[in-house]
Amino acid sequence: MDYVDLHCHLLWGIDDGAKSEADSIEMARVLHALGYRHVACSPHARPEFASDDEALCEARRAEVQAALQREGIDLTLHKNAENVLDAELLERVVDRRRPVGQGPFLLAEAPHLAPLPQLPDLLFRLKVKGVTPLVAHPERCREFEKPGRAAEAVRGGAYLQLDIGALIGRYGPSAKKLARAFLADGLYAVAATDLHSPRDAAKWVGDSIAELKALAGEAEALRLLRDGPAAILRGAVPPEATGPAPASQAGGMGRVVAWLKRPFS
Repeated sequence: MDYVDLHCHLLWGIDDGAKSEADSIEMARVLHALGYRHVACSPHARPEFASDDEALCEARRAEVQAALQREGIDLTLHKNAENVLDAELLERVVDRRRPVGQGPFLLAEAPHLAPLPQLPDLLFRLKVKGVTPLVAHPERCREFEKPGRAAEAVRGGAYLQLDIGALIGRYGPSAKKLARAFLADGLYAVAATDLHSPRDAAKWVGDSIAELKALAGEAEALRLLRDGPAAILRGAVPPEATGPAPASQAGGMGRVVAWLKRPFS
C-alpha cells in the first residue's frame, strides 16, 4: 500500500506527541502494520515546545530512524514541521522555513477556536514568497466552519489535509460533519493521522482508514493516503480528486482548476 503520513508527532520528548522512544517505536509499528512506509514527522514549530528548535528535531529524527532500523521496522522518516498559520508566519518563512521535505509545501494549522479573517491575504502572501500552504485539519478549525471558506482557500492556492480521525468522530460532531462535507466536495489533497500517541492507535487509525474507503472509494482513498502525500513530499503537485464520491455522500462542489493550486517555482 505504501501510505505516506504528512502529519504525525512521532518524535519523542520534544512536543505533545510521543513521550518516549518506546512510544515512537510502537507508533511506528502500528503505522507500518496499517500500510504506511513513509512518515514526514511534524513536530510543532512553536516557542512553547522544544520542537521549535529545528536542529533538535533533526537530531531526534535521526535517533528514531536508527531505532526503527534496529527494530526491523521498514518506515522511512522525513523532515517536516507543523507551523502556525498566522501573520508571523510570513516573517518566519524568510529565514526559518520548515517545509514538508525539501519542496515548497508548508504544513500549517489555523487556530482551532479563534477566527482568522485575514486567511485569504495570508495564503496569497505566502504564495508570493514561494510557499505553498498545506492547511492542517481545517475541519477542526473555526474559520473553516464558515460556508465556502475551505473551497475559497483551495481556490487561493492552498491544499487541505484531512485528519482521518475526524471521519469517525474523534474530534467531535462538528469536525466529523465538516470532514465528510469537504471529502465529498473533493477539497482534500491528503489524509493524515496527526498521531500523537500509541494508545488505541491501531484501532482508531485502522477504523478511520476503513471509513475513508467506505465514504470515498478505494481509488480516492489511495489518492489521499498515498499518491497525494507522496507527490507533496517530492515537491510535486498532488493529483486531483479521482471523481465524485459515492452517490450517498456526494456534494455539489466541482473540482478546482489545477493551475490555481500549483506551487510557485
